[in-house]
Amino acid sequence: MEPSFRLVPPSAPKCASINDTANSLGLHDTLQYGPRSIATETKSRGGLQNRLAMWEETQDNTRLTMLRDLHGLHAPTRLLMERKIVSSNPHMPAMPHTNLHLDILMGRDETLDPSDFFGGMETGPSMSVHAEMEKKLRL
Repeated sequence: MEPSFRLVPPSAPKCASINDTANSLGLHDTLQYGPRSIATETKSRGGLQNRLAMWEETQDNTRLTMLRDLHGLHAPTRLLMERKIVSSNPHMPAMPHTNLHLDILMGRDETLDPSDFFGGMETGPSMSVHAEMEKKLRL
């Protein structure tokens, strides 16, 4: 994570085209760049899709950079350490798991997402606590 004040994620990196891998004759140089794949040349993610996938990470990076500039290096380091400790919280496998502490540290405590209402409801709670513990402990 490099410090940055970027508000919007960067656009998607450009994939290599035939012009980038051409030799002096204008043909694809297989020995230098490997075999040519039409699938990788035609399959590219759109710019909006890439930005939406990286939106939360970019916003978090901006918040941590501003926190570092305002309070010093210890503030984002402490926040990242607290997030790591809270996210590795052991819990009973058969019980429903919500990580309210991590939501508070990430600043998501005042937002409502579909996962707040429908998270884990499609599978339902397990009825066998013993089987879940054996699966967790690999017995």
